[in-house]
Amino acid sequence: MERTFVMIKPDGVQRGLIGEILSRFERKGFKVVAAKFIQVSPTLAEAHYDEHKERPFFDELVSFITSSPVFAFVLEGQDVVRVVREMMGATDPLKAQPGTIRGDYGRSIGMNLIHGSDSLESAEREINLWFEKHEFVTYDRTLESWM
Repeated sequence: MERTFVMIKPDGVQRGLIGEILSRFERKGFKVVAAKFIQVSPTLAEAHYDEHKERPFFDELVSFITSSPVFAFVLEGQDVVRVVREMMGATDPLKAQPGTIRGDYGRSIGMNLIHGSDSLESAEREINLWFEKHEFVTYDRTLESWM
């Protein structure tokens, strides 16, 4: 089974969308194996956005992600990285399809509610950055054989 990192950003937290967003992934059949509600430190934010450190918008990313708590979690399931990205919708909510998270709730590129790993490699890096091994829970769901 694959795992991916997902974060409901400050705008999603402030708008009270944690439950709505998380429930979409659970209804799809993905299993939450780690989660935390966290005020992101500048150090963690800079490490998370390290690939953008040379871009002019880097400081804005760090400032935004540290402006309010986020809800970070790890999902597990078949082809979870790809499917989560599709469920999130286009980065620009104005171009995201209706029915996607960003298409239904997003307002702008700067406030697009959610982050999800874009590859298995970035998922591994982000999961290891945000979570320690002891924060994961292993459990079986009886529904798994039905999905």
